[in-house]
Formats: sequence, C-alpha cells, structure tokens
Amino acid sequence: MRMMPISSILPGMKLGKRIYSDEGIVLLAEGVELTGNLLRRLSEKGIHYLYVQDPRTEGIEAPELLSEETSRRALQTLRSVFRDLVDLPGKRHTGTYPYVGKTVRQLMHHVLDDLQRNRDALIMLMNMHTVDHYLYMHSLNVCVYTVLLGMAHGYGSDELMTIGLGALLHDIGKTQISMNVLMKPGRLTPEEYDEMKRHAERGYYLLKDEPNIPLIVAHCAYQHHERLNGTGYPRGLKSYEIHEYAKWIGIVDSYDAMTSHRIYKDPLLPHQAIETLYAGSGTLYDTSMLKIFRDKVAIYPVGISVILSTGQTAIVVDINSASVHRPIVRVITDENGADLKVPYDLDLSKHLSVMISKIDAGPSDR
Repeated sequence: MRMMPISSILPGMKLGKRIYSDEGIVLLAEGVELTGNLLRRLSEKGIHYLYVQDPRTEGIEAPELLSEETSRRALQTLRSVFRDLVDLPGKRHTGTYPYVGKTVRQLMHHVLDDLQRNRDALIMLMNMHTVDHYLYMHSLNVCVYTVLLGMAHGYGSDELMTIGLGALLHDIGKTQISMNVLMKPGRLTPEEYDEMKRHAERGYYLLKDEPNIPLIVAHCAYQHHERLNGTGYPRGLKSYEIHEYAKWIGIVDSYDAMTSHRIYKDPLLPHQAIETLYAGSGTLYDTSMLKIFRDKVAIYPVGISVILSTGQTAIVVDINSASVHRPIVRVITDENGADLKVPYDLDLSKHLSVMISKIDAGPSDR
C-alpha cells in the first residue's frame, strides 16, 4: 500500500489501511472502494492523507505502535474519563476523583506492555482517525511518543509510568474549556486564545490532589506549554524552572499538533514538523532533547511517495532505525516519470549517492 494526499486519490482506488472513529471503532475497512462521495466526506472530517492499495507497493505495510485492542481501549477510556470531567457540576477545579487515577494507570500498563515489546520502535504516524474529537487521539499520540522517547533516554519502569501518565493527561484541563472555543473550526480570537491557554492551569488543579496520580503528573499538565526562554504559558517559566518531563511532553505535544489531522488545518509531514521544532532549538526547546527526538522520528512514513535525487519516484518501504533519513524505498518510475515494468527496492543507507529530494505531493508536484 502507499500513502497519498487525499486530493490525489481517484474514485475507484481501494483503501489500504482502515480508518477509525475517535472511539477506536473501525469506520472503513481496508479494501473498501473509495467513491467521490466517500473521499469528500473524509476530507470534511479532516483527513488529508490516506493509505491506498497499489499493486506496485504489494508487501509494504505501515507498522503499528500499539495493538488494535490497546488503541481501542485507550480511546474509549480517554473518551469516558474526559467526558465525565466535562460533565462535572459547575466544572469545579477542586476535589478528587480517584477513578481517574485508577483507570488511567490500568490503561498505561497496557500501553507500556505494548511498547516494551519493541523498545527500538521509531515514532511514526499513528492510525488514521477522523477528528470528531481531536483531543482523545492527540492525548494518546503524545503519550506513546513520549514513552518511546523516555525509553531512548533511559528512564526506568516507574519513570516511564509517571511520564506516560503526564503525557496522557497533559491536556485534561481542556475538559474545562468551553466547547465553542475547543471545537472552533478556525482561528481563535485573542479572547478565545486566552481562554484556551487556561487549560494548563485547570489541568493542574484537576490532577494535583488525585490519590492515584503523582504530583509530577499535575505539573506536566501545568508546564507543557512553558518554553526555555520564558515565552511560554501560563507562568512564563524558564529553562531550569521547567520539569524535565514537561520539556519532553512540550516537544511531543508541538510535534503531534503539527502532524495531526485538523478540520481547519492541513497537517505537516514529519520532516516539515522536525524543521519547525529545530527553529526553536535552544530557545523554545532543549537542544539535546530535540536531537534524541529527531533520531527517533520516522521522518518519511512507510508508504509515502518521494522524489529521489535521480529524478525517480519511489515509495518508502521500511525505516532504517540507525539512519532514519535514509530509508529503504521501492523505485517505481524512471527519471522521466515513466512507470517501471519491474519496480525494485533500494536501501538508501547503502547507496549514499542517492538522496530523497522531496516528498511527492501528487501529479502537480512532478
């Protein structure tokens, strides 16, 4: 299968990878024929890329970081917990809700079990989901990516549990933000943006007295938008004042926000998001943390089309964990754009004279 911009997909093509709702329920199974109406509805749901079947890419499978069961359990748990908090009488900022800690701890055990089985896994785009409620999938993505970074950094099991909880619940304060602001399909006004920024403080107050949640987790919610140079919010903390876990979560939160499907914004591809993050190296984000992050991100997703320095078009087949910038690709055209009768695989880590020039965004990009 291959990953294509939805604008380049023609009616009659078949879906290569299933699409999920925000509850983790399969909406469209692989093999479904994509009609013009389906493509339009998916685009309206905020999906900008799809995996489609292509005989030339047979055998190319995008790996999953979590099992289907864990992913579904996680989204259902987050939906249930977050919606219960939205419905709190008067939306109080104090009081304890022990079920939150117990429930999310159970979930984190499943997430850690999945990720521990493949500690060398790279950060890669998660399953395709509609964005009826972006918050659930974003929280899960940030949790998974942060735990993978924690493993690469060398954290132990207790530390991974704590930073994982911090990442999973970093945006829990958004349950206390007006839905009109949270779900607005466009740019926020200055007043609305001020309201949105309050989610960090409100998350802290929701979590700080939870008996089953370490206090550090509450500070992750409080500090994940703080930046090294003091330009973050809500308190304008500087480098040494920001907890290490919150620094990791801040990087991942920004990355996932840039690469996720949003109704009002096209997502960036991983290599574009990495470039944006590096623009803030040393000022917004810790440089040493960014280096570990860069080395753990599969910047060219499996299945995506790329243009090589030779002028040929290729599809990413697999990622070289030791050299994420130089994946294994399947060359499908010659330098003039003509389809090859027999496509062939090329390991760019072994053919150093050939490089990826750019992502192939479709016919207009050739």
